Amino acid sequence: MYNNLIIYYFTGTGNALAAANWIAQVALTKDIQVKIRKITPSLKVAKEEIPENTLIGFCYPTHGFNAPPVVIDFLLRFPKLQNQTFLLNTRAGMKISKLFLPGLSGLAQLSPALILKLKGFKIVGYQPMDLPSNWISIHPGIRQKVVDSIFKRCERITKQFAEKILSGQNVYKGLISLPVDLLISPISIAYYFFGRFALTKTFVADNNCNNCGLCEKECQVKAISIKNNRPFWTHKCESCMHCMNSCPQRSIQTPHLFVVIIWWLVFSVIPMFIMKELVKNSPVFSEYFNLIFNIVVLITGLPIIFFSYRILHFLIKLRFFNWLITYTSLTKFKFWRRYFAPKKYLDVKPN
Repeated sequence: MYNNLIIYYFTGTGNALAAANWIAQVALTKDIQVKIRKITPSLKVAKEEIPENTLIGFCYPTHGFNAPPVVIDFLLRFPKLQNQTFLLNTRAGMKISKLFLPGLSGLAQLSPALILKLKGFKIVGYQPMDLPSNWISIHPGIRQKVVDSIFKRCERITKQFAEKILSGQNVYKGLISLPVDLLISPISIAYYFFGRFALTKTFVADNNCNNCGLCEKECQVKAISIKNNRPFWTHKCESCMHCMNSCPQRSIQTPHLFVVIIWWLVFSVIPMFIMKELVKNSPVFSEYFNLIFNIVVLITGLPIIFFSYRILHFLIKLRFFNWLITYTSLTKFKFWRRYFAPKKYLDVKPN
């Protein structure tokens, strides 16, 4: 069916790259020429680079029940073509005993699909892939034995998907969860316009940081800068977890106590105080309390979060505050495992 396959991928801890490699392996058995390219903010694709009879694929993680903003931006810049394409989003898979639990996509496939359809593409595959959850700001990394079993299952499913689409079949498995995905779409939208900026302010480097610069160098979207000899996460951060999982000193932490206090102020105390004053001065505000409350959160929330993070970045230089932040961060403790996809799945062989 195809002479060429080009897969564009974005990954933080390797899940999406593993899926791209599995699809590439199937294509190579069919004598299809394969290219795998990493999505970065600077990657540009010219129309002339895409040969005729080429299947184009996009593999990426699910962030906040949506495609990562770097992927959305890349698709918006992608040239208009008539090629066939597929979407594979990895999402937070888990396992309890022998039961594999799926993650949720939200708009992770729908928003990229809309962009591609408007550009003239024909989408022949929607495939979510429930690879291990890597959001270790919320939970410890999954045990290696469980990771291996999830990968074994997902490798089989991904290769079955690849066999079908490379043979000319359409696979729309991702649409099965459409009702649930639409139901949680408000969370996806809130993440894209608000949540991702707040989450960038949930990373700090503790005293184990030796200023090796690896996090800054390897950041996929160049979101880490060095300020006062300490890593600083800017609003560009995708919360892909690459830096936290790959830091050789385990020095990157999520300051859970700080996050709880600030978010409690942002989403409860401060807007409630403002609403109380507004209602007291004009009772008409009580008729639209919930709407105005949410507007107040949107207007005041991000400035407070960004300002408080700068204060934290300053205070963490002080020994007492560094100790306090470090030891109220669950990620500091040894039982809080890091996560990275098994290395054997991450070698990019096709060029």
